[in-house]
Amino acid sequence: MATDSAKQDEKPAIFEPISGENEDTGLTEIQSLCVNCEEEGTTKFLFIKIPFYKEIIISSFYCPHCSASNNEIQSAGTIQEKGVIITCKVQNKSDLNRQVVRADIASVSIPELGFEIPPASQKGTLSTIEGIIQRSVDGLQQEQPIRKSLHPDVFEKIEAFIGKLKTIRTGETPFTLVVNDPSGNSFVENPHAPNHDPALTFTHYKRNLEQNKALGLSIELPEPGQGLDLKNEVITFSTECPSCGVTNETNMKVVKIPHFKEVIIMATNCDTCGKRTNEVKSGTGFEPKGKIITLKVKSTEDMSRDVLKSETCTIKIPELDFITGGNAISGKFTTVEGLLVDLKAMMLETNPFVGGDSATNDKLRKFVEKLDSLLKGATPFTLILDDMNSNSFIQNIYAPEPDPCLSEVEYERTYEQNEELGLNDMNTENYTS
Repeated sequence: MATDSAKQDEKPAIFEPISGENEDTGLTEIQSLCVNCEEEGTTKFLFIKIPFYKEIIISSFYCPHCSASNNEIQSAGTIQEKGVIITCKVQNKSDLNRQVVRADIASVSIPELGFEIPPASQKGTLSTIEGIIQRSVDGLQQEQPIRKSLHPDVFEKIEAFIGKLKTIRTGETPFTLVVNDPSGNSFVENPHAPNHDPALTFTHYKRNLEQNKALGLSIELPEPGQGLDLKNEVITFSTECPSCGVTNETNMKVVKIPHFKEVIIMATNCDTCGKRTNEVKSGTGFEPKGKIITLKVKSTEDMSRDVLKSETCTIKIPELDFITGGNAISGKFTTVEGLLVDLKAMMLETNPFVGGDSATNDKLRKFVEKLDSLLKGATPFTLILDDMNSNSFIQNIYAPEPDPCLSEVEYERTYEQNEELGLNDMNTENYTS
């Protein structure tokens, strides 16, 4: 009886894991007004949890009177800490089949054509690159008969542009697809994962005030000029949790790392949803050169070394043929083991295409297995931090003596790296107002 009672008390999950074996997915249907003919149609909602990614809501509308239909996808997960710009070089027809998760707040552009789909102009979709182009073609063609009668010159220009879209849709003409999502919830498939995809780049950025307002977020900073002593005090100010939106306290402190430099550590702990965030910023200016730090990890003692990874630092593990961009993981002050844990979480939680039985997913699973082997200390490996601003650090456990497992090499930054740091246009000499 107790068992039966417990089963009755159990509530079914709203979001069902997506699975080929699960046919009963909890489909919800409601009657809704058709905006086309103003008759009654049917909207179906499907609440799905994509493995290792997030929860989404798929909605599908169909009107039996005029045959109008509409499909949308909405993220039911949290807004990410940073926005993301995804750049994909489409070079052949197979690239057109890359899956794309596009949030409704995201803009999509093709620089070669001067074409852009503005934010909120279309609902969120789960599609392919070819599907996005086809949807744009359909949208432009919709009003063409009216334009032909009323504005022939506009009709001709749009018709020519539609022809360009149809040309790149064949995959014979290379082009660039750029997805800019302030919420950080959009994604473009990497068919080579977990290996680096040279045609795909992710650039994470901090949202500006307007973008935070568009997402319903706001940040209140403390009033300036309060005589704050950052070096000797922990400064507290109010921020909103990026996960649930509840106001929390963020702690900020300047810390001097021995044999390195000063850094600013900021940490937030949300008591409502349990979300924890920590971020590390350099307390100094731009260094004149970049630096490559190489650590040979041979023992559990090496796994406990302190690591400071800045936002401009690239992480490489040659034994796994693994490389990640600087902004893939935000600035952190952790250990070697903690950094590997963050890499594992990044691979599993931010990649919506891990689940399933494809060869790509099998590669990802094998990569995670190898990463687990490194975490257990069963396999020696090499950790390389390549920081173009020289603001990253790995602890020398023999300091002030040389460390036989640790090496550092400085190098001159390239023009492109200086451009990314905003140094090429910075004038600090002979400046006049």
